[in-house]
Amino acid sequence: MGRKSVEIVGLDVKGLIADLNSALADEWNATYQYWIASKIAMGINAPTVIKALEEILKDEQEHANELAERITQLNGTPITNPKKFGELCKCKFIEPPKDPSDLKKIVDDVLLAEACAIEGYNKLAEKTRGKDHVTYHLAVHIMQEEIEHEAKFELLLAKL
Repeated sequence: MGRKSVEIVGLDVKGLIADLNSALADEWNATYQYWIASKIAMGINAPTVIKALEEILKDEQEHANELAERITQLNGTPITNPKKFGELCKCKFIEPPKDPSDLKKIVDDVLLAEACAIEGYNKLAEKTRGKDHVTYHLAVHIMQEEIEHEAKFELLLAKL
């Protein structure tokens, strides 16, 4: 990224990169959580749950890509070692239930992850509002999608 682009960010850029890497770790945790749940889910309603997980999984991967791009635009480095995901994430990984037919638990866990993501992106938007327009718009964009995910899984949970 150009010097002027970094210069106009009205925040500590290193701290902002750390926040973005934390969000990136959260997205990769969510990606794995949703992927593994989609692979083990069983039961009469499993195809519906699996389809929803796989659709949202694609969005989570897109979010990870967008965050990595923003980090590099700020002359930072996205997390290079997946071992650091656990250290950096705010939304902890939730293991799938021991009973793969407990679809309500799977969806409840996804809802916890979505709620944490919404909270995190809201904080990032508040932090960057009026100071870093690019990151602000990215945070709002991702938060909007996370809100849509939450609504989708709440509807799904009501049908289980």
